[in-house]
Amino acid sequence: MRAIRCSIALLILFATGCAPAVMSAERSGTASATSEIRLADATIELSYTGDAASLDRNELREWITASASAVQSYYGRFPVKRLRIRIEAGEGRGAQSGTTYAYNGALIRVGVGRYSDSADLKRDWIMTHEMVHLAMPDFAQRHAWLEEGLATYVEPIARVQVGQLTEKKIWRDMLQDMPKGLPAAGDQGLDNTHTWGRTYWGGALFYLLADVRIRERTGNRAGLQDALRAIVANGGNVEVSWDVRRTLAMGDRATGTNVLIELYDEMRATPVSPDLEQLWQRLGVKRIGDSVEWDDNAPLAGIRKTITAPPAN
Repeated sequence: MRAIRCSIALLILFATGCAPAVMSAERSGTASATSEIRLADATIELSYTGDAASLDRNELREWITASASAVQSYYGRFPVKRLRIRIEAGEGRGAQSGTTYAYNGALIRVGVGRYSDSADLKRDWIMTHEMVHLAMPDFAQRHAWLEEGLATYVEPIARVQVGQLTEKKIWRDMLQDMPKGLPAAGDQGLDNTHTWGRTYWGGALFYLLADVRIRERTGNRAGLQDALRAIVANGGNVEVSWDVRRTLAMGDRATGTNVLIELYDEMRATPVSPDLEQLWQRLGVKRIGDSVEWDDNAPLAGIRKTITAPPAN
């Protein structure tokens, strides 16, 4: 029996194309109606629990399809062949929580306020965050930062690449939130320090540093996205349990580097505090009020642009 892999999407995160072919068929006959969304390479089965009568099913499907489109485009395919999504209606508005499971197939449970409308759902990041979790194997609990950090880093980039968010929005958020992932006094590295900040934003910082380092070493010909696509293409998803080093080495082979293993060894048991101000300066991004400005003459400005550029295929 496989262990359940859960990822609780915490609202405090404040995280923020290739549209799939969609066919929907709604059927009842049970206490909770179900419907299907058929992507080019996967099927999503929806079910509804709680007081979901006031929720517009078409708006829910549009929201889920948009999230799936972003993830499908980022990875070049949807990470699993079949996904069950359970919409659990509750009080309030918008998506409120999310949990991803890998037990008897992939399952995402999402709490949605019964008064939600289309605008509430379009602002949501939780569904995409949870779908990104589908694209990484199940690791031992001490490596939760690799799973949560991935979803925190990839979710906004995937949405930028399909036009759902702006580049300035996500770089502003990175400048604001990445410092939450820096080690505090007494930190013992990401494998051994399981605070909220280190798990979510420390993990996201690992992936940002890896993305930049891969692109520097390859002359911006490859990046983290290539590594992650290779992992999924070789069967790495939430439905399998793999060793961390096996997974990272697979990504490294796709980029022709050893960056993921190298950076993992640097950060797993040792507190690493990169100079974020210097990194932003090299990438050519500067916070100005509630937005950011670009310095396209910065040494890594080309890397910054490529990270959020839509994939060629």
